[in-house]
Amino acid sequence: MLEKDKMIEAEEQYSANSIQVLEGLEAVRKRPSMYIGDISERGLHHLVYEVVDNSIDEAMGGFCDRIDVEILEDNSIRVRDNGRGIPTGINEKEGRSALEVVMTILHAGGKFSKNNYKVSGGLHGVGVSCVNALSDLLIAEVHREGKVFEQRYSKGKPITEVKVIGTCSDTGTTVTFHPDATIFTQTTVYKYETLANRLRELAFLNSGIHITLTDHRQQVEEFITDEAGERKATGKMVNRSEEFYSEEGLREFIDYLDAGAEKLIPEPICVQSDKIIPIDIALQYNTGFSEKIYSYVNNINTIEGGTHLQGFKMGLSRALKQYADANGLLEKAKVELSPEDYREGLTAVISVKVAEPQFEGQTKTKLGNTEVTSAVSQATAGAMGIFLEENPKLAKLIIEKIVLAATARNAARKAREMVQRKTVMTGSGMPGKLADCSENDPEKCELFLVEGDSAGGTAKQGRDRRYQAILPLRGKILNVEKATEGRAFDSQEIQNIYTALGVRVAQEDETGEKHMDLSRLRYHKVIIMTDADVDGSHIACLILTFFFRYMFDLIKNGYVYLATPPLYLVKKGKEEEYCWTEEQRENAALRMGKGSDKGYTVQRYKGLGEMSDEQLWQTTMNPENRRLRQITIENAVEAERTFSMLMGDDVPPRRQFIEENAHYANIDA
Repeated sequence: MLEKDKMIEAEEQYSANSIQVLEGLEAVRKRPSMYIGDISERGLHHLVYEVVDNSIDEAMGGFCDRIDVEILEDNSIRVRDNGRGIPTGINEKEGRSALEVVMTILHAGGKFSKNNYKVSGGLHGVGVSCVNALSDLLIAEVHREGKVFEQRYSKGKPITEVKVIGTCSDTGTTVTFHPDATIFTQTTVYKYETLANRLRELAFLNSGIHITLTDHRQQVEEFITDEAGERKATGKMVNRSEEFYSEEGLREFIDYLDAGAEKLIPEPICVQSDKIIPIDIALQYNTGFSEKIYSYVNNINTIEGGTHLQGFKMGLSRALKQYADANGLLEKAKVELSPEDYREGLTAVISVKVAEPQFEGQTKTKLGNTEVTSAVSQATAGAMGIFLEENPKLAKLIIEKIVLAATARNAARKAREMVQRKTVMTGSGMPGKLADCSENDPEKCELFLVEGDSAGGTAKQGRDRRYQAILPLRGKILNVEKATEGRAFDSQEIQNIYTALGVRVAQEDETGEKHMDLSRLRYHKVIIMTDADVDGSHIACLILTFFFRYMFDLIKNGYVYLATPPLYLVKKGKEEEYCWTEEQRENAALRMGKGSDKGYTVQRYKGLGEMSDEQLWQTTMNPENRRLRQITIENAVEAERTFSMLMGDDVPPRRQFIEENAHYANIDA
């Protein structure tokens, strides 16, 4: 075909008729990820948050104090509040019910008028209409003006008119929806814990609101607390349910986050102001070494920080330095303080309410309003200054910890420099135990972190040398949750991990956030492969703690995985089947034994070394057969608390966690 003919054909294919106009909510169904982030498990749960946020906005306006969330047996979600109820009258501009307008039109709602909501979590007006578009059935029920109104929708379109179905003496809105399986193709099953974590967070951020979560799919044993404060089982099975309520807000949030830490000061320091914008801050120093700061704007977790976080750090450093200088507490210190020293062992929650927030960053979760910086800085410095003056003994403890942090930072800097010198980029070579792969493209390369030399030897024999590298680790690596940076970087195993990956230690940017340069990362799959027993799980947890504290960007970018070796091999003659669960083992045994206990054998794999190199390859390393679990952070706040609790110094919270979750554990005999 001639070049001219090709051009004519291309023009005919791309004509005026090629331009599509998506009406109503078709755009949401066509490109759902643009509106809710993705269509995986995360996006599925985001639908619930969008509906709950509407109820929270009513609560923030003072019109609602109760929100009930239910997971129904068919995985539908029901959210009920006792707010004013969505208006159901005729909208003059649209010529139809305001309820239908809110549910079916993007950018429609009462949040654009400051008369209705001074601040709001969802300012784009697409929340509940997006939920409607992505549900195969949504039922909106409104209690208002003494009547009960109802309208039903499917895939964003009304299938009934707004009609009165009864009378009432209360007000509020109930939204029941079932996610569309043609959109959420991975799963439509909701996780109780995922929803519970977000609702708990909202309860802390909005004191005085009762939020309940009930799971109608799961029956659990009922417990009651007697007069002595002891929990006792009643023997009765009930729907799993929990109520989240906070009287003191962020003060209780800090206590919850620091449950596994040893406190340096007895009570959290609280900062509250509404001079320019409403500001609510709580902070607590503990004896640990981690900095844990969480920031929120209108209940949205700003995981990338922003001007409110910057203002908090500035105000905190200024108040502490001024007090220390004025009282001569730094005269004997022979180290120069850095801003990060003021935040070692600090747990803080910053919550601001901004009428018109401007979000920036890769995920649009970084606040950009410049006026917020000075407002938060002044409020923080003022409140901290008063606290320090009124509590000189506690102030001295905090300053002493800051000086110790600076001393440890200098030691850590030297250890960090040693790690940097040993990285591949400086030409110092690989760790001696690393069996590298021949492929140079990081996207195709995998690094297995293997427990012990024995399992490492088996993995080296069984791997595909083209793209799979093996780094054996000696026993249990250092628990970095209980160690200073200096000790962490002195650890040979941790140095080997940095060197093998080819990355440098995370560095602070201009906003004080630490990030890693991943441009020279040598493997885009970092796979933790340990024995399928209690010790192996502990080692995996130690490695994950290290990644969470020092290489968080690897987790954030989806580079960290857990290998899942099989637990059993069921064999009868030449027939064999690997099993990863107890249920699989029982089914395999039943099938091979044909109802009897004879004719088959069961081998329990407690260690990787019990497998041959061929077995390890086929079950755990071969991409066609293996089961990798990608490590993701759905809720950074809850992940932070869990790591601190399980790997920290304080025993009682860890004991309580084990008691409450022991029935989920599989203990090896």
